[in-house]
Amino acid sequence: MSYLELKREVYEANMELEKRNLVTYTFGNVSQIDRQKGIVAIKPSGVPYEDLTVDDIVIVDLQNNIVEGKLNPSSDTKTHTYLYRQWSDIGGVTHTHSTYATAWAQAQVAIPCLGTTQADYVYGEIPCAPVMTDARIAGDYEEETGAQIVDCFKERSPSESPMVIVAGHAPFTWGKDAAKSVYHAVLLEEIAKMAYLTKTLAPSIASLKQGLVDKHYLRKHGKNAYYGQQ
Repeated sequence: MSYLELKREVYEANMELEKRNLVTYTFGNVSQIDRQKGIVAIKPSGVPYEDLTVDDIVIVDLQNNIVEGKLNPSSDTKTHTYLYRQWSDIGGVTHTHSTYATAWAQAQVAIPCLGTTQADYVYGEIPCAPVMTDARIAGDYEEETGAQIVDCFKERSPSESPMVIVAGHAPFTWGKDAAKSVYHAVLLEEIAKMAYLTKTLAPSIASLKQGLVDKHYLRKHGKNAYYGQQ
């Protein structure tokens, strides 16, 4: 893939966030990696979506050096590149401050699996990375945010929950490419909204029984999946 093609895909993924009402002003960024070239295309820092162009997209290497572009890359770039370095199977990362997912993050509560809608896409709860320690805040903050996320998946595959919320901060999602990571961001916001409303109506409701979680997740993602067109 050429630099221009990569930048265009990342531009279109970023604009999809605005189309889906998941960003306000500059509250978000999407990236995509070209693993053969070892480069990442990402939204520039602080550029409003209505002003964003394909040419504005910045290309960096996995050590966060600018390879192509006149603008500064997103301030969250080190989080994105950390995830790419740690998880070789992902190809795109999205970060938003969408309302409901961010509310759960600010409440510092993992999103429990309360229904089959969530179980269709996430195998169980959506984890919440803990509030960052003072030592990590004083360190390389954006890099440490990536480490906080990866720590949540020490005993779980990131493919089982292609989304996470970071306590006191906001959500991150990922996928095979930029477009898929945005798709998961859209799903996360809707799931977070449903979970909030469910907990409002029934605060003591328990998580969905494991048998239903297994059935709905595995029929889409399991070895013998049969959902959709094969």
